[in-house]
Amino acid sequence: MVQKDKALETAQAAGEPSPGPVSGEAFEEAPGLVEESGIGVESTDHRKFICGVVEGFYGRPWTMEQRKELFRRQQKWGLSTYLYAPKDDYKHRMFWRELYSVEEADQLMTLISAAKEYEIEFIYAISPGLDITFSNQKEVSALKRKLDQVSHFGCKSFALLFDDIDHNMCPADKEVFSSFAHAQVSITNEIYQYLGEPETFLFCPTEYCGTFCFPNVAQSPYLHTVGEKLLPSIEVLWTGPKVVSKDISVESIEEVSKIIGRAPVIWDNFHANDYDPKRLFLGPYKGRSTELIPRLKGVLTNPNCEFESNFVAIHTLATWYKSNMNGVRKDVVMTDGEDSTVSIQIKLENEGSDEELETDMHYSPQLALKLALTEWLEDFVEPHQYNSRQVPQSDADGTTIDVLPMAPSSLCSSTIVTTVFQQPIMSPAMPPLCLDPLSHTMTKGPEEVEVEKKDSDEEPMEMVVEKLDELDPEAEADPEQKQVGPVPADKMAEGLGPMDTDKESLTESKSSEESIQEDPGSDIAPMQTDDQLKLDLCVPAPDEKPLFKAEPLTLEDLTLLAELFYLPYEHGPKAMQMLKEFDWLRANSSVVSVNCKRKEKEKVDEWQSRAEKFEEMCCSVIQMFTRLSNSANRTILYDLYPYIWDIKSIISMVKSFVQWLGCRSQSSAQFLRGDQEPWAFRGGLAGEFQRLLPIEGANDLFYQPPPSLPTSKMYSIRPYYPKDVTAIYKICREMYSEGMEDIPVSDEDPDLIGDRLVGGLLTLSSDYGFVLEDDDGICGYALGTVDVQPFVKKCKLNWIPFMKEKYIKPDCQKDLTDAEKMMLSFHEEEEGLPDSFLSNFPSLIKVDIQAKVTDPSVAKSMMGCLLSSLKANGSLGAFCQVRQTDKRMMDFYSKLGCFEVAKMEGFPKDVIIMGRSL
Repeated sequence: MVQKDKALETAQAAGEPSPGPVSGEAFEEAPGLVEESGIGVESTDHRKFICGVVEGFYGRPWTMEQRKELFRRQQKWGLSTYLYAPKDDYKHRMFWRELYSVEEADQLMTLISAAKEYEIEFIYAISPGLDITFSNQKEVSALKRKLDQVSHFGCKSFALLFDDIDHNMCPADKEVFSSFAHAQVSITNEIYQYLGEPETFLFCPTEYCGTFCFPNVAQSPYLHTVGEKLLPSIEVLWTGPKVVSKDISVESIEEVSKIIGRAPVIWDNFHANDYDPKRLFLGPYKGRSTELIPRLKGVLTNPNCEFESNFVAIHTLATWYKSNMNGVRKDVVMTDGEDSTVSIQIKLENEGSDEELETDMHYSPQLALKLALTEWLEDFVEPHQYNSRQVPQSDADGTTIDVLPMAPSSLCSSTIVTTVFQQPIMSPAMPPLCLDPLSHTMTKGPEEVEVEKKDSDEEPMEMVVEKLDELDPEAEADPEQKQVGPVPADKMAEGLGPMDTDKESLTESKSSEESIQEDPGSDIAPMQTDDQLKLDLCVPAPDEKPLFKAEPLTLEDLTLLAELFYLPYEHGPKAMQMLKEFDWLRANSSVVSVNCKRKEKEKVDEWQSRAEKFEEMCCSVIQMFTRLSNSANRTILYDLYPYIWDIKSIISMVKSFVQWLGCRSQSSAQFLRGDQEPWAFRGGLAGEFQRLLPIEGANDLFYQPPPSLPTSKMYSIRPYYPKDVTAIYKICREMYSEGMEDIPVSDEDPDLIGDRLVGGLLTLSSDYGFVLEDDDGICGYALGTVDVQPFVKKCKLNWIPFMKEKYIKPDCQKDLTDAEKMMLSFHEEEEGLPDSFLSNFPSLIKVDIQAKVTDPSVAKSMMGCLLSSLKANGSLGAFCQVRQTDKRMMDFYSKLGCFEVAKMEGFPKDVIIMGRSL
């Protein structure tokens, strides 16, 4: 095997140039090399620098129109390269041997021609490493034949990718090659020469980042083989210290450049989000000094799956690159013809931001972000409709293949909140709420890893709250059992890479038509929907409400949006402020507790003042959601909507919980002290707020899919006040009587149902009450008591006597009506539930929401607020009582995570007990 290595070295010495610190191409074009710290640094005056975008994520590929728009933006912003590597083109990776069909060839040729039109270099990547036999000439010939075909389409630049594959060679390869790296380098050199040594040819090693190098970068035999034997004109892809690198230092690049014998091309996963369905990255390109530019051969960003959400990622990359194109500080000027000129001078100061003082003399991420958002804002006001064309996906035989599907990504191809149809959660006419319509097979669950925020070395994919597995009855009973441990590093390597930062199981989703079809029963707010744009203009009558006029989206809204969905390792300043304020408010809630005997006015005033400011911040998020939901550009909205819906929902719940803390909390809420920083958890900002609520493990209540069509319909949840009693009694009566032929009570006793079902809770346990409001008033309520045993005793002393006076005991000798049975219940002793049950489920709850409320997330938020208030005061579980004939309420509570408790001795015979652990 040693002799084989020597033979290869002899061949290189005879007819090939020896490896140098930079590629041969760059060496020829650059006027010279500048020596710094013993490392070759290229002058950037005339050399070629590969800079642009790679489409290399799991999920629905971008459409042809989106790619053309990408090319237009790249040309405008000065980015010259596009690397084609979508995972849903199965002939790129899984079935790499298969030739493209006529239809697929036509689409690829169209795409390559479009790239040429916009002067963008199109690089075709292929990934044969999953199952290729390197020593088999038939395999090599198949690879050549495939690339020959693509070459005939007009493509002149190529990439061979060997990421995320097993390091073990097959027995046949072991007889021919001395190492895995030797096999890869051999076939790469052969293909490169076969294609005529293209000007651009990229190689992705299996050890493509520092953490994947064994034992480390400097001592990796694999990288040393690549550096010694890979032809010097072939560029090497590198993601930095990690798969998703927080920072890429000059020192780390100099280290790897020494080993591989050339300046690498960075495949940057900094804005990739396909590993976390709840995260989106709208922050600026940062953590990479512009001093890297002369030390690199290029940078390609692998951004968010959702095309329209990548404006900031690509724009700020362009700003970063232009700020030091020639190694000197300069103004960045980007033009699109004569009618659009955007200019910015990169300054040292941060204009009052909380970010640490920039040390890069050429580039300020905060100013680059402001520039990008200012330009992006112009796109939101341009009317543009969502395109939902759909074509078949690829398969192995090539007969019904579509390599480049025309369908845009669903509302979010890699997220859990995209294709759920809006259903009224309280309506008996509707089918049960589908908790997981996509039926994804997940490989990871909510994990808990103790890390610290600022200095964390964890990959961001280790800080993820994954989408829920399909819920079964047992799992619903204890959703916390879904948690698994951290992902081992060796397992991570199997499924994560520069092209695929998540598993292929994330790609399954419904068609775009399914994901956006309208529910005829939906309660659409006064807003601009896609269908409403087609309707004739409606003028309100004199006695009608005026037409709704949406407020325009502002730069402040976009800035807030970017800071809520900032970067993999950090939140924006406003998001951090909200987290810190909520953490402080919950930790210091004892100063405003109703049971606090010695309240200190200064501390109370401080808490209330900070709570008021926090509520204002929450309102700004909700206002941003409303304005964005009414923006004219529906294409951008559909890509962003699942994420803004998710953050709006959790912020609304948190806001309601803070209101409850300020006026109803009965004790110092039982939050853990001395734990890690709250922003160290996974799942993005929404996941971290979830972790700060008492019911952080109730993942089903935080799983709140958006409606099928974007809507700005808003509901508010607030604590109950005595003035609400009439509205709650009315709703209670309506919901109890729904579906009955005859109303069970007469006009003479209109309060009977309310007195029987909710009166005691409102009178004696109002501290655990919440109401739901819309524009028309109260439309739902959630009531409870933290411990039902002392509550029952209070009722016997302070509630039942009044009810006995109000309702005369009926004659039991005759057949009783439903109303008379209710009256009789006040005069008879009720049996208590067994202690063995109440020790696990001490809290009684009652929730009702009018059927007109079609947003399923509202009921979950109501239940979340109620259960948070109960658990914060020590409850271990809650239960509700449902009539055996009331299938609607049984279904309703089931959707909210309650399960039917097995019959026990002492249970009432005419009702069903449903419980939920906290």
